[in-house]
Amino acid sequence: MLKDVDHVLKKLDWMRAERIWPNGQRYLWTDAFGVVLYVSLFHSTGEQRWLEAAQSLVAAVDRVLGRARGIRIGEAADRDGQYFHYLAMWLFALARLGDIEPEYRERGVALARDIHAAFVIPGRGVIWKMQEDLSGPYPGYGFGAMDAYDGYVSYRLLDAAALAPQIAEMRALIEQDFRTLDIEQDLGLGMMLWLSHFFPGEDWAEVQSKRALRTLDRMWVDPPGYFSRAPGLRQTRFAFTNYGVSLGLQAVGCWPERVERLNRYFAAYRSGDHYDRDAITHVMECVSHFPGVFLAAAVENGSR
Repeated sequence: MLKDVDHVLKKLDWMRAERIWPNGQRYLWTDAFGVVLYVSLFHSTGEQRWLEAAQSLVAAVDRVLGRARGIRIGEAADRDGQYFHYLAMWLFALARLGDIEPEYRERGVALARDIHAAFVIPGRGVIWKMQEDLSGPYPGYGFGAMDAYDGYVSYRLLDAAALAPQIAEMRALIEQDFRTLDIEQDLGLGMMLWLSHFFPGEDWAEVQSKRALRTLDRMWVDPPGYFSRAPGLRQTRFAFTNYGVSLGLQAVGCWPERVERLNRYFAAYRSGDHYDRDAITHVMECVSHFPGVFLAAAVENGSR
């Protein structure tokens, strides 16, 4: 596991100076990663300011993106609606903050109970994107391929007893498709590796982690050292998705040399589009350099 705290601190200073993050527009995925990053820094440094930063960020998300039920995708006009996998990542962030301040775990449980029935159709799947008020599916969107896995892990890490009925529904959905699910997108593969490492002895985790590594091996482009977007798109690459792959690889303890190579490659890479300055790129870069309490081992070894 990497622990390049100095790199992270410099990047955080740069983002704030450039008004990229956390003093830019709110975006739930990025802010969820940011909360966990702040919690990791609190555990690593012992400095209270990082715990306060995490709490302030949660308050900002609630204020800007919070809705009567659930949380909007982002602050920008084109980021309306609600994604389940973003909400699941937010629940994970609340669980990690809840390791320090239990009230956040309680808030996460309440949020999970509130959104679950809107997104989940038992026996069929989890709707990927919902209308902002959770009144129905967002036009043009169906079931998410990985959403049941996202919910299952986040719910269990929040409170397995309090969310037992919801966990059972997610587990039933996983049982329906984990043997046939074949992910071919870089970020999805990285996140599946990350999800699988929390419960590595379960059948779905064993099958999906092995399958993800086989697919990622086909997507490794060397030289110069990055994972392509998909097996058939070897010239297409994104920094933030590679950082998600890095998180997954560090979670399962695989290919540390490739993690180092992709971090080095994307430190100099410029895509020439909005991703060069988007907060998602730089916050996920920080996590790639310092996954901290994104990893189960960090908690088991005394971060709680």
